[in-house]
Amino acid sequence: MIQLHNVDLKLLRVFDAVVRCGGLSAAQAELNVGQSTISAQIGQLEVRLGVRLCDRGRGGFRLTEQGRAVHDATQRLMSAIENFRIEADQLKRSVAGTLSLGVIDNTVTDRGSPLRGAISRFLARGPDVHIDVYVGNPSELEQRVLDGRVHVAIGHFPFPVHGIASVPLYEEVHGIFCSAQDPLAAPSWSDEALAARLRGARVVARGYLRRRDLDLIGASVAASTTDSVEAQAILILAGGCVGFLPLHYATQWIDAGELLQLMPERMILTSPFSAIMRRLPLPPLLRCFIDDLELTRRG
Repeated sequence: MIQLHNVDLKLLRVFDAVVRCGGLSAAQAELNVGQSTISAQIGQLEVRLGVRLCDRGRGGFRLTEQGRAVHDATQRLMSAIENFRIEADQLKRSVAGTLSLGVIDNTVTDRGSPLRGAISRFLARGPDVHIDVYVGNPSELEQRVLDGRVHVAIGHFPFPVHGIASVPLYEEVHGIFCSAQDPLAAPSWSDEALAARLRGARVVARGYLRRRDLDLIGASVAASTTDSVEAQAILILAGGCVGFLPLHYATQWIDAGELLQLMPERMILTSPFSAIMRRLPLPPLLRCFIDDLELTRRG
């Protein structure tokens, strides 16, 4: 049995054009290639199929009996491909339902995220498409995905979970911050002295990252632990605590003179963001949203 590949489809389209135009010379304008190239492509197709499709030369162009049968089959194949394209496009246009989306907190200020653009694309699919949004921490979102309350969640999920599939999206950059009134904000600190002071500082750590924040700072224990970026920001802004915040989120307080980023050349980490969903065949509604995420991410 002959296995069809992309190159075979291309050659079949060339053959179809030659038959419709009545010869190789007449097909040059439609195919935008020279007669010798068309002849070579017909020859390739004949080798692939193992039959002679046509007589071509000084005596003119004439289909063989096998050539007529192949052309009839080609037309049926091209029609089936076009029907598939139309039906797939119609499915995309007629998608309907409510998508349950989960997102990690305080990512709305991240212009590197494809989320807003993807939602805009998704809602533009038609009036019968809707989105419910739930904001939670990573462990909550993972549980809601597993039990089906959320179709897809977007955030930083550092540890693999059985039964969950992941699609990489982008990276969020974090720095370590203190209040502008904190003694650590004094400009006189050298990096070495500041690093030493940080190891003994009151660190606000993110529980879902386990020890990653503490290990980067070199601290042994956390003074406070939270799973919320907003709670983390509140504790840091209150003074006396240091901790990591997304740069896009901290910018509002940096510009207001309320936060200072410490050791920006050294104390930087990145959090890969991904879309997670149950490891099951995707329903059409979810497939459309994942496609919209990918299109937005690629720009």
